Amino acid sequence: MLTRIKELATKLAPRLIEIRRHIHSHPELSGQEYQTAAFVAGVLSSSGLRVQEGVGKTGVVGELQVTEKNHNFLAIRTDMDALPIQECTGLEYASRTEGVMHACGHDIHTTVGLGTAMVLSQVGEELGGNVRFLFQPAEEIAQGASWMVADGAIKDVSAILGIHVFPSIPAGSIGVRYGALTAAADDLEIVIIGESGHGARPHEAVDAIWIAAQVISALQQAISRTQNPLRPVVLTIGKITGGRAPNVIADKVQLLGTVRSLHPETRAQLPNWIEKIVANVCHSYGARYQVNYRQGVPGVYNDYGLTQLFQAAGEEAWTSDRVQVLPEPSLGAEDFSVYLEQVPGSMFRLGVGYPERIINHPLHHPEFEVDESAIVTGVVTMAYAAYKYFLK
Repeated sequence: MLTRIKELATKLAPRLIEIRRHIHSHPELSGQEYQTAAFVAGVLSSSGLRVQEGVGKTGVVGELQVTEKNHNFLAIRTDMDALPIQECTGLEYASRTEGVMHACGHDIHTTVGLGTAMVLSQVGEELGGNVRFLFQPAEEIAQGASWMVADGAIKDVSAILGIHVFPSIPAGSIGVRYGALTAAADDLEIVIIGESGHGARPHEAVDAIWIAAQVISALQQAISRTQNPLRPVVLTIGKITGGRAPNVIADKVQLLGTVRSLHPETRAQLPNWIEKIVANVCHSYGARYQVNYRQGVPGVYNDYGLTQLFQAAGEEAWTSDRVQVLPEPSLGAEDFSVYLEQVPGSMFRLGVGYPERIINHPLHHPEFEVDESAIVTGVVTMAYAAYKYFLK
Protein backbone atom coordinates (compact mmCIF):
# COMPACT_ATOMS: atom_id res chain seq x y z
CA MET A 1 0.00 0.00 0.00
CA LEU A 2 2.85 2.41 0.76
CA THR A 3 4.20 2.00 -2.77
CA ARG A 4 0.75 2.67 -4.20
CA ILE A 5 0.30 5.80 -2.06
CA LYS A 6 3.73 7.12 -3.08
CA GLU A 7 2.98 6.53 -6.76
CA LEU A 8 -0.35 8.34 -6.54
CA ALA A 9 1.13 11.29 -4.62
CA THR A 10 4.04 11.64 -7.01
CA LYS A 11 1.71 11.57 -10.01
CA LEU A 12 -0.44 14.26 -8.39
CA ALA A 13 2.53 16.47 -7.47
CA PRO A 14 2.23 18.96 -10.38
CA ARG A 15 -1.48 19.41 -9.71
CA LEU A 16 -0.87 19.84 -5.98
CA ILE A 17 1.72 22.54 -6.59
CA GLU A 18 -0.76 24.25 -8.88
CA ILE A 19 -3.41 24.07 -6.14
CA ARG A 20 -1.04 25.42 -3.52
CA ARG A 21 0.02 28.36 -5.67
CA HIS A 22 -3.58 29.25 -6.43
CA ILE A 23 -4.44 29.27 -2.73
CA HIS A 24 -1.27 31.20 -1.90
CA SER A 25 -2.09 33.86 -4.48
CA HIS A 26 -5.60 34.35 -3.13
CA PRO A 27 -5.30 34.42 0.69
CA GLU A 28 -8.30 35.21 2.87
CA LEU A 29 -8.43 36.31 6.48
CA SER A 30 -10.05 34.38 9.32
CA GLY A 31 -13.78 33.96 8.87
CA GLN A 32 -13.62 35.29 5.31
CA GLU A 33 -12.44 32.14 3.51
CA TYR A 34 -15.32 32.12 1.01
CA GLN A 35 -13.32 31.67 -2.20
CA THR A 36 -10.94 29.20 -0.58
CA ALA A 37 -13.84 27.15 0.75
CA ALA A 38 -15.56 27.08 -2.64
CA PHE A 39 -12.31 26.01 -4.29
CA VAL A 40 -11.74 23.27 -1.71
CA ALA A 41 -15.31 22.00 -2.08
CA GLY A 42 -14.87 21.79 -5.84
CA VAL A 43 -11.69 19.73 -5.58
CA LEU A 44 -13.26 17.38 -3.04
CA SER A 45 -16.40 16.90 -5.15
CA SER A 46 -14.35 16.13 -8.25
CA SER A 47 -12.56 13.43 -6.23
CA GLY A 48 -15.86 11.75 -5.38
CA LEU A 49 -16.19 12.82 -1.76
CA ARG A 50 -19.44 13.83 -0.16
CA VAL A 51 -19.10 17.54 0.59
CA GLN A 52 -20.78 19.87 3.04
CA GLU A 53 -20.05 23.58 2.95
CA GLY A 54 -20.76 26.26 5.54
CA VAL A 55 -19.69 24.08 8.48
CA GLY A 56 -18.26 26.28 11.19
CA LYS A 57 -19.30 29.35 9.19
CA THR A 58 -16.84 29.12 6.28
CA GLY A 59 -15.51 25.59 6.85
CA VAL A 60 -15.81 22.60 4.53
CA VAL A 61 -16.25 18.92 5.39
CA GLY A 62 -15.52 16.14 2.93
CA GLU A 63 -16.38 12.53 3.69
CA LEU A 64 -14.82 9.46 2.16
CA GLN A 65 -17.14 6.64 3.22
CA VAL A 66 -15.86 3.26 2.12
CA THR A 67 -17.79 1.03 4.50
CA GLU A 68 -21.27 1.02 5.96
CA LYS A 69 -20.31 -1.52 8.62
CA ASN A 70 -18.65 1.10 10.76
CA HIS A 71 -20.17 4.56 11.05
CA ASN A 72 -17.16 6.03 12.82
CA PHE A 73 -14.67 8.28 11.05
CA LEU A 74 -11.02 9.09 11.28
CA ALA A 75 -10.82 12.88 10.94
CA ILE A 76 -8.03 14.73 9.16
CA ARG A 77 -8.00 18.43 9.91
CA THR A 78 -6.33 21.23 7.98
CA ASP A 79 -6.83 25.01 8.22
CA MET A 80 -7.40 27.56 5.46
CA ASP A 81 -7.00 31.14 6.74
CA ALA A 82 -4.21 33.63 6.12
CA LEU A 83 -2.68 36.47 8.12
CA PRO A 84 -2.86 40.30 7.91
CA ILE A 85 0.75 40.55 6.68
CA GLN A 86 2.07 42.22 3.54
CA GLU A 87 3.96 39.59 1.53
CA CYS A 88 7.55 40.53 0.61
CA THR A 89 8.76 37.31 -1.04
CA GLY A 90 8.76 38.54 -4.64
CA LEU A 91 7.42 35.17 -5.77
CA GLU A 92 5.64 34.95 -9.12
CA TYR A 93 2.61 33.54 -7.30
CA ALA A 94 2.79 35.92 -4.33
CA SER A 95 -0.38 37.19 -2.69
CA ARG A 96 -2.57 39.33 -4.91
CA THR A 97 -4.41 40.72 -1.90
CA GLU A 98 -2.88 43.80 -0.33
CA GLY A 99 -1.88 43.23 3.27
CA VAL A 100 -2.88 39.55 3.41
CA MET A 101 -0.49 36.61 3.18
CA HIS A 102 -0.25 32.88 3.83
CA ALA A 103 2.65 33.39 6.22
CA CYS A 104 1.82 30.42 8.45
CA GLY A 105 1.66 27.71 5.81
CA HIS A 106 -2.09 27.14 5.82
CA ASP A 107 -1.96 27.02 2.02
CA ILE A 108 0.34 24.00 2.40
CA HIS A 109 -1.95 22.47 5.03
CA THR A 110 -4.99 22.83 2.77
CA THR A 111 -3.09 21.38 -0.18
CA VAL A 112 -1.89 18.40 1.86
CA GLY A 113 -5.47 17.81 3.03
CA LEU A 114 -6.75 17.90 -0.54
CA GLY A 115 -3.91 15.70 -1.77
CA THR A 116 -4.58 13.16 0.95
CA ALA A 117 -8.27 13.09 0.00
CA MET A 118 -7.37 12.65 -3.67
CA VAL A 119 -4.98 9.77 -2.91
CA LEU A 120 -7.23 7.95 -0.47
CA SER A 121 -10.23 8.27 -2.79
CA GLN A 122 -8.28 6.21 -5.33
CA VAL A 123 -7.35 3.54 -2.81
CA GLY A 124 -11.02 2.67 -2.27
CA GLU A 125 -12.07 -0.13 0.04
CA GLU A 126 -8.45 -1.11 0.67
CA LEU A 127 -8.47 1.78 3.13
CA GLY A 128 -10.52 -0.21 5.63
CA GLY A 129 -12.44 2.67 7.18
CA ASN A 130 -14.13 6.03 6.72
CA VAL A 131 -12.28 9.34 6.66
CA ARG A 132 -13.69 12.81 7.27
CA PHE A 133 -11.66 15.78 6.07
CA LEU A 134 -12.11 19.01 8.01
CA PHE A 135 -11.04 22.20 6.23
CA GLN A 136 -11.25 24.68 9.06
CA PRO A 137 -11.50 28.47 9.00
CA ALA A 138 -10.22 31.00 11.51
CA GLU A 139 -7.37 29.13 13.16
CA GLU A 140 -5.35 32.33 13.40
CA ILE A 141 -7.94 33.89 15.69
CA ALA A 142 -8.37 30.59 17.59
CA GLN A 143 -12.09 30.33 16.91
CA GLY A 144 -12.54 28.09 13.88
CA ALA A 145 -12.18 24.77 15.69
CA SER A 146 -14.89 25.74 18.17
CA TRP A 147 -17.16 26.74 15.28
CA MET A 148 -16.58 23.39 13.59
CA VAL A 149 -17.21 21.42 16.77
CA ALA A 150 -20.42 23.38 17.43
CA ASP A 151 -21.64 22.46 13.94
CA GLY A 152 -21.09 18.75 14.56
CA ALA A 153 -17.91 18.33 12.51
CA ILE A 154 -16.53 15.64 14.81
CA LYS A 155 -19.71 13.71 15.44
CA ASP A 156 -18.91 9.98 15.12
CA VAL A 157 -15.18 10.77 14.94
CA SER A 158 -12.98 8.27 16.80
CA ALA A 159 -9.63 10.07 16.32
CA ILE A 160 -8.23 13.14 14.59
CA LEU A 161 -4.94 13.81 12.81
CA GLY A 162 -3.38 17.18 12.00
CA ILE A 163 -0.36 18.79 10.36
CA HIS A 164 1.62 21.99 10.73
CA VAL A 165 4.55 23.23 8.68
CA PHE A 166 7.89 23.74 10.40
CA PRO A 167 10.55 25.81 8.58
CA SER A 168 13.36 24.72 10.90
CA ILE A 169 13.01 21.12 9.62
CA PRO A 170 14.21 20.55 6.02
CA ALA A 171 11.70 19.55 3.37
CA GLY A 172 11.54 15.79 2.99
CA SER A 173 11.56 15.24 6.75
CA ILE A 174 8.89 15.36 9.45
CA GLY A 175 8.85 15.91 13.18
CA VAL A 176 6.75 14.18 15.81
CA ARG A 177 6.29 15.21 19.40
CA TYR A 178 5.01 13.01 22.21
CA GLY A 179 2.84 14.80 24.76
CA ALA A 180 2.77 18.60 24.82
CA LEU A 181 3.21 20.09 21.34
CA THR A 182 1.98 23.67 21.85
CA ALA A 183 1.09 25.97 24.72
CA ALA A 184 -2.20 27.23 26.05
CA ALA A 185 -2.80 30.81 24.88
CA ASP A 186 -4.85 33.26 26.94
CA ASP A 187 -5.78 36.91 26.39
CA LEU A 188 -4.95 39.62 28.91
CA GLU A 189 -6.30 43.15 29.29
CA ILE A 190 -5.09 45.47 32.03
CA VAL A 191 -6.56 48.95 32.48
CA ILE A 192 -4.70 51.42 34.69
CA ILE A 193 -6.89 54.28 35.96
CA GLY A 194 -5.10 57.34 37.34
CA GLU A 195 -5.88 61.06 37.53
CA SER A 196 -5.15 63.56 34.80
CA GLY A 197 -3.14 66.70 35.36
CA HIS A 198 -0.67 69.17 33.87
CA GLY A 199 2.49 67.65 32.47
CA ALA A 200 4.55 70.22 34.40
CA ARG A 201 3.03 69.24 37.78
CA PRO A 202 3.11 65.41 37.99
CA HIS A 203 2.88 65.48 41.78
CA GLU A 204 -0.69 66.74 41.46
CA ALA A 205 -1.80 63.82 39.29
CA VAL A 206 -1.64 60.02 39.12
CA ASP A 207 0.30 59.18 35.96
CA ALA A 208 -1.31 56.11 34.38
CA ILE A 209 1.44 55.80 31.75
CA TRP A 210 4.24 55.71 34.31
CA ILE A 211 2.31 53.24 36.47
CA ALA A 212 1.60 51.06 33.42
CA ALA A 213 5.35 50.93 32.81
CA GLN A 214 5.86 49.81 36.40
CA VAL A 215 3.22 47.12 35.97
CA ILE A 216 4.88 45.76 32.83
CA SER A 217 8.29 45.67 34.50
CA ALA A 218 6.91 44.07 37.65
CA LEU A 219 5.17 41.31 35.70
CA GLN A 220 8.26 40.46 33.66
CA GLN A 221 10.52 40.48 36.71
CA ALA A 222 8.10 38.39 38.75
CA ILE A 223 7.99 35.65 36.12
CA SER A 224 11.69 34.97 36.57
CA ARG A 225 11.48 34.86 40.36
CA THR A 226 8.03 33.54 41.29
CA GLN A 227 7.23 31.08 38.50
CA ASN A 228 8.79 27.63 38.30
CA PRO A 229 11.44 27.90 35.53
CA LEU A 230 10.77 24.27 34.63
CA ARG A 231 7.17 25.22 33.84
CA PRO A 232 7.60 28.13 31.44
CA VAL A 233 5.30 31.12 31.23
CA VAL A 234 5.54 33.81 28.56
CA LEU A 235 3.63 37.07 29.08
CA THR A 236 3.80 39.58 26.25
CA ILE A 237 2.18 43.00 26.22
CA GLY A 238 1.65 43.67 22.54
CA LYS A 239 -0.41 46.86 22.57
CA ILE A 240 -0.53 49.97 24.78
CA THR A 241 -3.17 52.65 24.40
CA GLY A 242 -3.37 55.81 26.48
CA GLY A 243 -2.84 59.53 26.80
CA ARG A 244 -4.43 62.62 25.26
CA ALA A 245 -1.65 65.13 24.59
CA PRO A 246 2.12 65.52 25.14
CA ASN A 247 1.62 67.97 28.01
CA VAL A 248 -1.28 66.18 29.73
CA ILE A 249 -0.70 63.40 32.24
CA ALA A 250 -2.68 60.35 31.15
CA ASP A 251 -5.52 59.23 33.38
CA LYS A 252 -6.10 55.89 31.67
CA VAL A 253 -3.95 53.29 29.91
CA GLN A 254 -5.02 50.01 28.36
CA LEU A 255 -2.54 47.14 28.04
CA LEU A 256 -3.34 44.18 25.79
CA GLY A 257 -1.29 41.02 25.80
CA THR A 258 -1.03 37.26 25.49
CA VAL A 259 -0.10 34.70 28.13
CA ARG A 260 1.37 31.32 27.17
CA SER A 261 1.86 28.30 29.44
CA LEU A 262 2.38 24.56 29.10
CA HIS A 263 1.05 23.11 32.34
CA PRO A 264 -2.64 23.22 33.34
CA GLU A 265 -1.77 23.75 37.01
CA THR A 266 0.34 26.77 36.16
CA ARG A 267 -2.31 28.14 33.82
CA ALA A 268 -5.01 27.88 36.50
CA GLN A 269 -3.18 30.17 38.93
CA LEU A 270 -2.05 32.81 36.44
CA PRO A 271 -5.13 35.12 36.61
CA ASN A 272 -4.82 35.58 40.40
CA TRP A 273 -1.04 35.89 40.21
CA ILE A 274 -1.26 38.66 37.60
CA GLU A 275 -3.97 40.55 39.45
CA LYS A 276 -2.01 40.54 42.71
CA ILE A 277 1.02 42.08 41.02
CA VAL A 278 -1.09 44.72 39.25
CA ALA A 279 -2.92 45.51 42.50
CA ASN A 280 0.31 45.92 44.47
CA VAL A 281 1.80 48.34 41.95
CA CYS A 282 -1.37 50.38 41.53
CA HIS A 283 -2.07 50.64 45.24
CA SER A 284 1.48 51.83 45.84
CA TYR A 285 0.95 54.82 43.54
CA GLY A 286 -2.71 55.61 44.13
CA ALA A 287 -4.14 54.19 40.93
CA ARG A 288 -7.07 51.93 40.30
CA TYR A 289 -7.05 49.03 37.89
CA GLN A 290 -9.06 46.41 36.02
CA VAL A 291 -7.70 43.01 35.00
CA ASN A 292 -9.60 40.99 32.44
CA TYR A 293 -8.15 37.55 31.83
CA ARG A 294 -9.80 35.42 29.16
CA GLN A 295 -8.85 31.81 28.68
CA GLY A 296 -8.23 31.07 25.02
CA VAL A 297 -7.30 27.69 23.61
CA PRO A 298 -5.64 24.95 25.67
CA GLY A 299 -2.35 23.40 24.67
CA VAL A 300 -2.12 20.64 22.09
CA TYR A 301 -1.34 17.38 23.88
CA ASN A 302 -0.63 14.61 21.39
CA ASP A 303 -2.02 11.16 22.02
CA TYR A 304 0.82 8.67 22.49
CA GLY A 305 -0.54 5.93 20.24
CA LEU A 306 -1.43 8.28 17.38
CA THR A 307 1.98 9.93 17.62
CA GLN A 308 3.53 6.47 17.36
CA LEU A 309 1.39 5.99 14.27
CA PHE A 310 2.86 9.10 12.64
CA GLN A 311 6.38 8.11 13.61
CA ALA A 312 5.98 4.59 12.21
CA ALA A 313 4.34 5.85 9.01
CA GLY A 314 7.11 8.40 8.52
CA GLU A 315 9.92 5.95 9.19
CA GLU A 316 8.46 3.36 6.82
CA ALA A 317 7.90 5.96 4.12
CA TRP A 318 11.12 8.00 4.46
CA THR A 319 13.49 6.05 6.80
CA SER A 320 14.16 6.92 10.43
CA ASP A 321 16.81 9.51 9.46
CA ARG A 322 14.06 11.74 8.11
CA VAL A 323 11.80 11.54 11.17
CA GLN A 324 12.74 13.77 14.09
CA VAL A 325 11.35 13.17 17.56
CA LEU A 326 11.09 16.75 18.76
CA PRO A 327 12.57 17.19 22.24
CA GLU A 328 10.73 20.40 23.12
CA PRO A 329 7.23 21.82 22.71
CA SER A 330 6.44 25.19 21.19
CA LEU A 331 4.97 28.12 23.08
CA GLY A 332 2.95 28.92 20.00
CA ALA A 333 -0.74 28.03 20.10
CA GLU A 334 -3.03 25.92 17.91
CA ASP A 335 -6.79 25.51 18.19
CA PHE A 336 -6.38 21.90 17.08
CA SER A 337 -6.42 21.47 20.85
CA VAL A 338 -10.17 22.15 20.86
CA TYR A 339 -10.78 18.90 19.00
CA LEU A 340 -8.55 17.06 21.45
CA GLU A 341 -10.95 17.96 24.25
CA GLN A 342 -13.45 15.71 22.45
CA VAL A 343 -11.39 12.92 20.83
CA PRO A 344 -7.78 11.67 20.89
CA GLY A 345 -5.51 13.08 18.23
CA SER A 346 -2.02 14.01 17.16
CA MET A 347 -0.41 16.66 15.00
CA PHE A 348 2.92 16.22 13.22
CA ARG A 349 5.36 18.84 11.98
CA LEU A 350 6.02 18.95 8.25
CA GLY A 351 9.49 20.14 7.33
CA VAL A 352 9.32 22.88 4.69
CA GLY A 353 12.76 24.45 4.98
CA TYR A 354 15.12 24.71 2.02
CA PRO A 355 18.07 22.45 3.00
CA GLU A 356 20.61 24.60 1.12
CA ARG A 357 19.58 27.94 2.66
CA ILE A 358 21.34 29.45 5.65
CA ILE A 359 18.15 31.27 6.68
CA ASN A 360 14.63 29.90 6.42
CA HIS A 361 12.36 32.66 7.62
CA PRO A 362 10.05 31.75 10.52
CA LEU A 363 6.29 31.54 10.53
CA HIS A 364 4.43 34.89 10.39
CA HIS A 365 7.35 36.55 8.57
CA PRO A 366 6.64 38.63 5.44
CA GLU A 367 9.36 36.71 3.59
CA PHE A 368 8.25 33.25 4.71
CA GLU A 369 8.71 30.69 1.94
CA VAL A 370 8.39 26.91 1.73
CA ASP A 371 10.07 24.21 -0.30
CA GLU A 372 7.10 22.82 -2.23
CA SER A 373 8.61 19.34 -2.41
CA ALA A 374 7.32 19.04 1.15
CA ILE A 375 3.77 18.72 -0.16
CA VAL A 376 4.29 15.15 -1.38
CA THR A 377 6.03 14.30 1.91
CA GLY A 378 2.98 15.56 3.80
CA VAL A 379 0.46 13.77 1.60
CA VAL A 380 2.26 10.42 1.75
CA THR A 381 2.79 10.64 5.51
CA MET A 382 -0.82 11.57 6.22
CA ALA A 383 -2.36 9.10 3.76
CA TYR A 384 -0.20 6.21 4.93
CA ALA A 385 -0.87 7.02 8.59
CA ALA A 386 -4.60 6.96 7.84
CA TYR A 387 -4.23 3.57 6.13
CA LYS A 388 -2.24 2.19 9.06
CA TYR A 389 -4.81 3.52 11.53
CA PHE A 390 -7.42 1.13 10.16
CA LEU A 391 -5.07 -1.86 10.39
CA LYS A 392 -5.02 -1.82 14.17
